[in-house]
Amino acid sequence: MAKEKIILGIDPGTQIMGFGIIKVVNKKMEFVQMNELMLKKYDDPYLRLKLIFERTLELIDTYHPDEIAIEAPFYSKNVQSMLKLGRAQGVAMAAGLSRQIPITEYLPKKIKMAITGNGNASKEQVAKMLQGLLALKTLPKNLDSTDGLAAAVCHFYNEGRINVGVSYTGWEAFVKQNPKKIG
Repeated sequence: MAKEKIILGIDPGTQIMGFGIIKVVNKKMEFVQMNELMLKKYDDPYLRLKLIFERTLELIDTYHPDEIAIEAPFYSKNVQSMLKLGRAQGVAMAAGLSRQIPITEYLPKKIKMAITGNGNASKEQVAKMLQGLLALKTLPKNLDSTDGLAAAVCHFYNEGRINVGVSYTGWEAFVKQNPKKIG
């Protein structure tokens, strides 16, 4: 019998949240879906976070992923941008953790390296490589969805490797691994 796994990849953002879903059957990837949640039109930052949480839950309830791969916020000189990205990532993670789905974070360089072999690849290079890997007919105008898809593919490539990223299996694991962040 074919062993099947669904991986949801998320590129969290406060302007656009990109996501992609792959199905793995007998260690072969199949493209399922990619899209983005457009948040630019909402001025209220808390409403944006709520929409990220709700959309992530909707994706979980629709596609029933076995695992979630999420792009970690990258270091930026702008502390406010970093804080906003961290919040977006946090609510997406909270949605997955609320459904007991294991989550693994990957640094952007790690994702780019897994897809293109170059940790400094451009968004366009990552998208083009994904197009070839998954036989995508067209690429989206915004490449946030391909960034989410890249997180899922990176997770597939790193399956079974030790120390691939930071993983959480639920709230209990998150609290145990981050005691200083919680209290």
